Amino acid sequence: MAAASAVSVDVTAPAPEPLEAGEKKGISDVRRTFCLFVTFDLLFITLLWIIELNVNGKIQDRLKEEVLHYDYHASFFDIFVLAVFRFAVLILAYAACRLRHWWAIAITTAVSSAFLIVKVILSKLLSQGALGYLLPITSFILAWIETWFLDFKVLPQEAEDESRLLPVMDGPVQPPFMHSGLPSEGQFYSPPESVADSDEDGEDENDQKRLL
Repeated sequence: MAAASAVSVDVTAPAPEPLEAGEKKGISDVRRTFCLFVTFDLLFITLLWIIELNVNGKIQDRLKEEVLHYDYHASFFDIFVLAVFRFAVLILAYAACRLRHWWAIAITTAVSSAFLIVKVILSKLLSQGALGYLLPITSFILAWIETWFLDFKVLPQEAEDESRLLPVMDGPVQPPFMHSGLPSEGQFYSPPESVADSDEDGEDENDQKRLL
């Protein structure tokens, strides 16, 4: 009996915790695509602005004219600054802070749309050739594509992935496996007979003797 208790296996030891299924990534694939498109917005507007600087003269002279001697009615520099503003706000909100709300994209799109509409109405960009049309129209379209992509692709896809992952992570924990081993000492123990049962058996024997 003592030997059996010495080698008995402790079945109450906790089993190793199961790995969480579908572990969350740091940033989702659809959000990464959105950040790449925001970067493309900045690079494309920058490229168009550089082309405009080279078309109308030497790039050094044009930079001095558009940046140092900035004129709201004739310069494209503010459209480039607007693209930098969109890039900084959106990357900070949706890549660095991983925001799950549309208020940041709403601010950038509203500011971009209002600024471009007013600039086209009041400025003389349309008289400067094809780039006078192309730069504000491209900036306007890219800002609204970013809004559509975030509102109809990024946020719904991430919400769907999260709702699919929650039941897996909140499921019941599996009980630990029962290890085979020698039975413990308690399994061989049988409780003694109660006093009441022994008294009843004694009375039955006395009655049988009297009858005989």
